[in-house]
Parts: sequence; C-alpha cells; structure tokens
Amino acid sequence: MLAAAALLLTAGCSADGGQQAAGGKATPTSSGPAPSPSAPVATTPPPGPPAKGSVKVAATLTKDLKSPWGLAELPDGDLLVSSRDEGTITRIDGRSGAKTEIGAVPGVAPAGEGGLMGLAVSPSFASDQLIYAYFTTESDNRIARMLYDEEKPAGQQLGAPDTVLRGIPKGIVHNGGRIAFGPDKMLYAGTGETGDTGLAQDKESLGGKILRMTPDGQPVHGNPSADSVIYSYGHRNVQGLAWDSEKRLWAAEFGQKTWDELNLIEAGKNYGWPEVEGKGARSGFVDPVAQWRTDDASPSGIAYAKGSIWMAGLKGERLWRIPLAGAEPSAEPQSFLQGEFGRLRTVLPVGGSAGGGGGIWLVTSETDTRGTPEPGDDQILRLDVN
Repeated sequence: MLAAAALLLTAGCSADGGQQAAGGKATPTSSGPAPSPSAPVATTPPPGPPAKGSVKVAATLTKDLKSPWGLAELPDGDLLVSSRDEGTITRIDGRSGAKTEIGAVPGVAPAGEGGLMGLAVSPSFASDQLIYAYFTTESDNRIARMLYDEEKPAGQQLGAPDTVLRGIPKGIVHNGGRIAFGPDKMLYAGTGETGDTGLAQDKESLGGKILRMTPDGQPVHGNPSADSVIYSYGHRNVQGLAWDSEKRLWAAEFGQKTWDELNLIEAGKNYGWPEVEGKGARSGFVDPVAQWRTDDASPSGIAYAKGSIWMAGLKGERLWRIPLAGAEPSAEPQSFLQGEFGRLRTVLPVGGSAGGGGGIWLVTSETDTRGTPEPGDDQILRLDVN
C-alpha cells in the first residue's frame, strides 16, 4: 500500500491563501458532438499486489530547458514545450533534440504557479496550423490559439493570440493549466481554485473545474448545462488529463494535506473538494479511483500508454504506473525513477493519442523555483514502458 507522512504544504501545490480572483462565467451555447460516456466507477475487490512493469530511459532528447510545463507533439513527431516563467514556446526536434524558439506569447504574467502552462495542437493542425495555450495574465487565466507559421524566422513564428476562453480565476497557487483535445475533438481544460476553496463548488465559477468546449471556446452539446463549459466540479487543482483506449477521461488532482487523487471523470459529477479529500465514501461526491500521500506524488501530468495511466510526481519525484482493467486499477500502483531526475512535470505518449506504443515523453521540473537543478536541467526524456 502507499504510505508516507503527509506534510502541511505540498510541493507543486503550494500553501493555501494565494491571490484570489472572481469566478468566470460560461459563454453562450453552441452545439457539438456529445462526449463518449464514462463508465461508472464500479465497486470491485481491492487490487492485488503490484503488477510487474518496466521503465527504461531510452534517450535524453534535450537538456537545459527553463521552467518547462506544457508539452504537445506535432504531426511530424517534433515537440512543442512551453516555458512557464519565460512565456515562450520552443520546438524540439523529435530525433536530434535540437531546440528552436518559435516565439513568445504576449500577455503572459508569470508569478507563483502561474505563467505559460498547457499546450495543445489543433486536431486539424495540417490545415489550420493552430496551437492552443493556457496561460496567466494580469487579470485571469485564459486559453488562446495562435497561428504557427513555420515560414517566418525563428522567434517570430507565432501569430497574435486569439482568446477562446477568458475569466478562469488566477492566483499565486492552484492555477490548473493542463489542456488537451479529447477523442471527440473537443478541448478540455483542468483549472484550480486559486486557494479560494469555495470556488470548487461554485457552479458560476470556472475555478476548480474540468472544462469542455469547442475549439472556438463555446459550450458543447452534451455538457451538463447547455450554456456552460463546465464538465465536472469539486476539484482542487487539476493538472493531468488523459483518455484510455475506451475513451474514458482520467484526471490527476493535487490534495492539500493528505491525499492526492486519480479520478475517473464523468459529466456533471462532483469530486468533493473542499468537503472531501481522497476517498470519503460520502453521498453526492465521487471518490477517486486511486490516492496517494502528498509526499509520494503531488501529481501534475498524466498519460495513457500500454494499458496503464502514467502519472508524473513533483514532490514525489517519481513516475507512477496505474494498470487498468476497464474503469478500475487491476493492481496496486507501481513507482519508477524515484529521485533519479528530481521533480517530474509532464508525460505524453510518443505518437500523441496512439496509446503510447512508442513509449512516453517525460519532462522534468527542477527549474520551477522548487527544485534543486543540476547541470543540464531541465530535460525531456524518452521512456520505453511496459
């Protein structure tokens, strides 16, 4: 079983009492495809001993990144990585690791846990050449898209941001920040409650939620409320989003003093914060599928590959594997790389949403002001996983 003493403050999650901001409102209704239904969390016997898995560092793709956060893969296999504190996006050659800064995102106001965070590549990138970014401004967190023009000189290849959603509350802590396109080609975002815990239960606020929207930032048909981008609520700080082979949505969430969580997300459900942390078995709230002491995880990014969810731990400084059997773990979670590379921020299947047959990309996070960077930090590693 997972066990370690919990600390009052979790790294990568930070203390409560950050700067507060008013909750945002949803935008007018729009139509789009309904989400794939998530299977309900079944009541099953506890998983058995850890399943045997393996992780091998196949290559260090690149080094010397500064405050890397978001990661997205282009159709040709190259990567885009955001710098939270510098507000820039860099292209990484997927074979040689060569770095080319493509541009800075105007309006980014880094502070505390805020800055330029999640990245996503449009599902229609071959025709529209659009990149999406989640970032903190002086007034809020927002999602914008930018035209990526590879014909322009390096450093000048990003077009002006076109904001698709604004008004996500910002704070010194708990800004969420992960975005990803789902199998339904809709855009999902994980947000935080900025340290103002009440926002997580406030359905008029975009804070402490998982959001679902069209690529234009509009509510989607099939959302719990027709005029809202809110998909689920009761979250503290979501920084991990991934879909399994059955198109179920999974999310990783920072706990406060006791339990970090892996949740199976269903539309309209309440995941408990701040009323419940971890498995509370309370009516009206959805319990996590798995939980960890905050010393052992403090989870940021997650990915699905080889039948498992892979979860990057910041304070835990390790990579967790959660093998799945349908909507439940098939065995106890298993950890790898403990302490070898320091804080771990982001994981992404090699080949995007193809199930990670080519392994996973792993981004370290030692230069985020909470690590102990060594020469070469931060890095992107390619892992072979089973």
